[in-house]
Amino acid sequence: MIEFLSAIHSKNKKLIVGLMSGTSLDGVDAALVEIEGYGKQTKVNLLGFETVAFTENEKNEILQLCNPETSSVDKICHMNVELGKKFSAAALHVISKAGKKPGDIDLISSHGQTIYHMPQVGATLQIGELAVISANTGCVTVGDFRPNDMAVGGQGAPLVPFVDYLLFHHRSIGRILLNVGGMSNITVIPTNSKEENILAFDTGPGNVLIDAIVTIGTNGNESFDSGGKYAQMGTVDTQWLQKLVDSDSFVHEAPPKSTGREYYTSDVARNLWLEGRARGLSFESIIATVTQFTVETIALNIEQCLKNEVDISEVLVGGGGVHNTFIMNALQKRLKQNVLSMEAINVSSDAKEAVAFAILGNEFIHGNTNNLPSATGAKRKTMMGKLVLP
Repeated sequence: MIEFLSAIHSKNKKLIVGLMSGTSLDGVDAALVEIEGYGKQTKVNLLGFETVAFTENEKNEILQLCNPETSSVDKICHMNVELGKKFSAAALHVISKAGKKPGDIDLISSHGQTIYHMPQVGATLQIGELAVISANTGCVTVGDFRPNDMAVGGQGAPLVPFVDYLLFHHRSIGRILLNVGGMSNITVIPTNSKEENILAFDTGPGNVLIDAIVTIGTNGNESFDSGGKYAQMGTVDTQWLQKLVDSDSFVHEAPPKSTGREYYTSDVARNLWLEGRARGLSFESIIATVTQFTVETIALNIEQCLKNEVDISEVLVGGGGVHNTFIMNALQKRLKQNVLSMEAINVSSDAKEAVAFAILGNEFIHGNTNNLPSATGAKRKTMMGKLVLP
């Protein structure tokens, strides 16, 4: 075993597949990257990126697992294996599309699929069996990162800010990295900052409520607002918007903080839909108001962070929300900073999080700590991840 890992460790350049599935449940993102070095010397070259979509049936089954009222131990056990197969297929797909073979790959690093997250009691659960991924691909596999951080007092999230700091800190440019996935989270990286100066946390909902209300309003014919088309056709109910912002306790919590579908539930979305209809709003105006709610929660948290005159000149946006024109335009109107997609610095908005987990896996293989206590609230740095050999 030691010799096996030493052969990987000794390589200056490694081929690593990062696997990610978020709260939006679009599918499994797979990024094949060549990583040179580690730590602050990390250099990344994206060789391929693919998304293997979930079927409607798979998405519905996973959603049931996220709700204690519809979940069960046997369903979780079964989906843990099935998602292991799905993650395996995504890895093999991106490897093949990039013209590589599984034997060329040094490591697979998987985030898994979060089905429940309880930071208040130090518990979380990501499924997508690592042993299945390793067996099906023949590759060394690392995953299940969050519990190690939570074991030392952290919230187990957000984890990507560790990578944000490695790749995007800058001597003369202050940045905020914003990810708008199912949830929204930010990484604040002041000019010429040190690791302990980084602030990162979840700001609240991203697309999760928007997606759910689109599904309700279209009777399941659509599951997201493509390009923000519906939001752009509607009118924001500013009075209702203010009520939503004022009544959301998570938005006003101080960091460190993390959230998920346990808070922004399908029942919350259903109640928003009913409340919007009771206010006489059209489908499009409900979507516009709820989308603006996502924007407001992001903006309020950013403004709170920058009260201490932190020098930030740009907000770089990744995740599915970057494709929502309404969100991007509204963010630019609300924020003083320039709002750009990750492509502005030659980084794939869609692949960014899968790439991040490839880097977290690389740090693990090198025996390095890979959490960011200033983001998660952990008492100390720790090495996150668990290893499975083929």
